[in-house]
Amino acid sequence: QLPLVESGGGLVQPGGSLRLSCTAFGFPLDHYAVAWFRQAPGKEREGVACISSNGGSRNYVDSVKGRFTIARNSALNAIFLHSDSLKPEDTGAYYCAAVRERGSYFHLQIRTACPPLSDFNNWGQGTQVTVLS
Repeated sequence: QLPLVESGGGLVQPGGSLRLSCTAFGFPLDHYAVAWFRQAPGKEREGVACISSNGGSRNYVDSVKGRFTIARNSALNAIFLHSDSLKPEDTGAYYCAAVRERGSYFHLQIRTACPPLSDFNNWGQGTQVTVLS
């Protein structure tokens, strides 16, 4: 388990924005495919967005397309999730997850869909996002 730390969550009004950060300590995130998952109370954890190790492939769950953007910052060794036009249904704990790239496997897979939760073996502790209703 490699150390990942999320930050940037908070309480916002509908239509507001947040920037979530996922920072790695002690290892280069550039070698890893990374995804953001979220979990609302009483619901299963779902994939929200993902990005390949070189940033060339990105994908999103349909409910956030056009509102969320996932991006890498190699200098900061971090992944960001820019979330705009937030809705109450976006409320939940947001988790960052990473898996070491295997050749071009995840780069190609992410072109179609984000990898499932079971593919990821490194997780952060989560950051809470609450959108008022």
